[in-house]
Amino acid sequence: MLRWLIGGGREPQGLAEKSSVQTIGEEQIQNPYTELLVLKGHQDIVRFLVQIDDCRFASAGDDGIVFLWNAQTGEKLFELHGHTQKITAIAPFSSPDASEEKKHLILTASADRTVIVWDCTSGRQVQKVSCFHSTVKCLTVLQRLDVWLSGGSDLCVWNRKLDLLCKSSHLTDAGISALIELPKNCVAAAVGKELIIFRLIPSNYGSEGWNVLEVKRLVDHQDNILSLVSVNDLTFATGSHVGELIVWDALDWTEQASECNFWDSSVNPDAQTEIKLSQSPNETSVQHLTSDEECVFAAVGKGIYVYNLQMKRVIACQRTAHDSSVLHIEKLPNRQLISCSEDGSVRIWELREKHQLPPEPVPTGFFNMWGFGRANKQANQAAKKMQENTPMYFLELVGDLIGHSSAVQMFLYFGELGLATCSADHLIILWKDGARESRLRSLTLFQKLSQNGDLQLRS
Repeated sequence: MLRWLIGGGREPQGLAEKSSVQTIGEEQIQNPYTELLVLKGHQDIVRFLVQIDDCRFASAGDDGIVFLWNAQTGEKLFELHGHTQKITAIAPFSSPDASEEKKHLILTASADRTVIVWDCTSGRQVQKVSCFHSTVKCLTVLQRLDVWLSGGSDLCVWNRKLDLLCKSSHLTDAGISALIELPKNCVAAAVGKELIIFRLIPSNYGSEGWNVLEVKRLVDHQDNILSLVSVNDLTFATGSHVGELIVWDALDWTEQASECNFWDSSVNPDAQTEIKLSQSPNETSVQHLTSDEECVFAAVGKGIYVYNLQMKRVIACQRTAHDSSVLHIEKLPNRQLISCSEDGSVRIWELREKHQLPPEPVPTGFFNMWGFGRANKQANQAAKKMQENTPMYFLELVGDLIGHSSAVQMFLYFGELGLATCSADHLIILWKDGARESRLRSLTLFQKLSQNGDLQLRS
């Protein structure tokens, strides 16, 4: 059972509709998050969480305010005011100089067409840029080059002093929706259906000067690109509104593999056959991607899919992981995944190996009776294909965290310090390992008793 420190429960959405989503009882043996802290302060949807260091993080959303928090205690460290409209992007920007004390900064972009740099130690505004022609939708820091990029109707390159070094020509009114760093001073920018590759080239005017050059446009997607993730130095992946996943070579930008059949029943033998007939875009859109060295993990509609990069196919899936669209997923250091959804839930999954059973012979009916060998051969090939397409793993639900009353936008994993989630209910929740917190309280109590005992002996 969850131990509630502050807050209230969640009313499940869509009760009128029968759902095939997995459920888990109150006895969640593998779920360590049995305590929670509710952090209040925001006045609107909290959309972003960003980690500052091992024990601090920042939150931001539609109220235009940035809060800095202590991940261990839940203490509010700073409340940062400077934007007049909702915040559209946030990124950490730490000092690379190892000779001095590391300075932690964060960048925030807003619909008010400004970007602000904040000092996380003092909580003060360092500088503000307000020369943008459109809303900045994404921010990316190229730590190695000590520059940062803003993506809107243009791609702009800035230095640490907030000097504009260069920018691309005007792209489209829709602008850049996502950015990632690639090798050889390149970046990939999602602009509608297109993926544009830019390269930063040193300028002839001074050591800090850069020029940005468009080098390639990739038009393989059939609909808008919603998600973009770097897998490693050689690979990155993109996902679109109509359920396309494309894996790219990060050096020559060629397509390595693709998956467009997440709803194909051969990917999930337990799926009903009618799911292929009519699916709305929201049910097939790739909302978020994450990865490790072996797999790409895709949030597709209400489901979660595990795509193996070496085998170039889906090896495990949970077609109805939540009652509504999955908004964010992350792979933990172990074999677990965490997902959060529009339905207000946060769920923990474990990737487990499936023990394969030998395929049963497929009856061929009429053709077998009359001895038509060709039909027999086709049936056997179909059975073999089904066996090959059967996932070798499955995702088992091992934890269900119920605390938010509205859509959970994203989360941060802090290891032993727990998990932070943010939601449309204006709240942030810190989920804590109950056994660890109990041990810490016992240790603190023991230390106080020991100190009191020492004082009494001295007196």
